[in-house]
Amino acid sequence: MSQYVYVLRLIERLWSVEAWTEKDSAIVDEHFAYLKRLLAEGRLILAGKSAGNDENTFGLVIFEAKDEAEAQSIMAKDPTVIQGIMTATLSAYHVAFLRKT
Repeated sequence: MSQYVYVLRLIERLWSVEAWTEKDSAIVDEHFAYLKRLLAEGRLILAGKSAGNDENTFGLVIFEAKDEAEAQSIMAKDPTVIQGIMTATLSAYHVAFLRKT
């Protein structure tokens, strides 16, 4: 398995917290459920979000896939990407250090 990262960025409409709708929040709930499934499958290494809700806000999803095509598919199935509230870019990645807990 190879490691990949996709970087998520909010669409401009969602840079303001006041602009969020119930539908947007429901999509994010689906996104969390999707990431939890990847974690349960042993694919997800790390997922998180920077602070804030503006043009600098981003999320990271670091995961494993057998190849780039599968990695693209995993990213494309993220509900936030499907529903168009976030854009995503994929890169091959390699975790060099990981703190043990």
